Amino acid sequence: MAGLRAALCLRVEIGHAAPSPLQLLCLVALPGAVHISLARLEIPGDAIFNISAWLQSLYGTTLLIFLLWATLASRPLPQAHPAPVTAWLALSTVAMLPLAVVGGLMDVLAAHERLPSWWLDGDWQGWVLFVLLWLWLLVAAVRITACFTPSHSVRTRVVVGVLLIQTIASLQPSSSPWQPDHAALDQSQSQNPGLQQSLTLSQEVFEDQQALLHETLAAITPRQANRVNVFGLVYAPYAQSVFVRESAMVTGVLQERFGARGRVVQLVNHASVTASIPWATNQNLQASLKAIAQHMDRERDVLVVYLSSHGGSDFKLASAHEPLQVEELTPQLLRAMLDEAGVRNRVIAVSACYSGGWVDPLATDSTLVMTAADATHTSYGCGSRSELTFFGRALFDEQLRKTHSFESAFSAAVPIIQQREIEGKKEDGFSNPQIAVGKSIRPVLTELEQELNWRTPYYYP
Repeated sequence: MAGLRAALCLRVEIGHAAPSPLQLLCLVALPGAVHISLARLEIPGDAIFNISAWLQSLYGTTLLIFLLWATLASRPLPQAHPAPVTAWLALSTVAMLPLAVVGGLMDVLAAHERLPSWWLDGDWQGWVLFVLLWLWLLVAAVRITACFTPSHSVRTRVVVGVLLIQTIASLQPSSSPWQPDHAALDQSQSQNPGLQQSLTLSQEVFEDQQALLHETLAAITPRQANRVNVFGLVYAPYAQSVFVRESAMVTGVLQERFGARGRVVQLVNHASVTASIPWATNQNLQASLKAIAQHMDRERDVLVVYLSSHGGSDFKLASAHEPLQVEELTPQLLRAMLDEAGVRNRVIAVSACYSGGWVDPLATDSTLVMTAADATHTSYGCGSRSELTFFGRALFDEQLRKTHSFESAFSAAVPIIQQREIEGKKEDGFSNPQIAVGKSIRPVLTELEQELNWRTPYYYP
């Protein structure tokens, strides 16, 4: 009951009561079970429990125990509580369980894109809720700590320490204990002919695709005033599952980390997404770039283009969606489309073999180009059993979840890619990812990074 009173920000009195080891274990396990259960709801279909990711989330508890020992237990006052650390943990666990449930439900809603736009886009309502959550945490921590010491200075140190630990934890990239089980999906499809992914062309399919492209482009969210907006176009023209997954991952990172929700267009070739995502064809790419440009401030906003496919030594992006015939994309054609759309600030990432051959044709003063390989080497991780390419995984799925700087993320990703290629026994040598940064794009991206560091994401304690 004392923990629930603290949750309601009411005065708490526990005397010298302390939890038994078994009681404390059950109390600590309860929010862990809630977290694991709610995190599972974030992923549709089969999922794998990642115990290491779950254990990483517990470091904040370790810091909290050290803080309590250093402030409450190491210098006991007369008539002090006999077990302040365990009692404080027990009280705070119960008191903060409602907040953990709210936070978990918000993660679930975010994963399924059900949160209101004002929370995702940084409007004032989101800031109000953000501040209220932290005020609630502050008051609850004060009420709980008051049970264990009459010293205002000790209370202040505990409360400030708790807030600092929560702040550090909130600034870390989220790590879900559950990951999609792509292997189970692939096995299910192979064992059930009815689930095999193959494209069947018909007049209905063509008409539905035309309508889908129109609806997708009409649904692009207009830019927000008084800030640098990020728009995205993710293009995966080769009908292979790894590129479908990579397309979804990159789209999610742009939406969640760069405030681009509603401003990213996916074009993907794969039978599994024919009903939900427009085809990746050169014609659709050109139409999408024009539509995106119409919603942008073409001189100030940033367009991120991500290409994911196989690549050849002739520097063409492989395109396949049998029986549909799809023309291959070249860097010269993409450059012409971007110039025609009139978008000034461009960030272009090419995840394909020999993609270094795309750097020079795409380079401008206002363009940042990143490629998975140089012009003479293959990249890695685009096999039929791969979850993500090595380039996409290291750059977007890992590093850009920690920073808003494309240059910093690329610099950190390259040695990771090299090590994984060594471990994977890549036969033709290091892929040698490339980057080229125009002198005019760097200050724009610096402004964007500073703005995003302030604005996103809104963390609850």
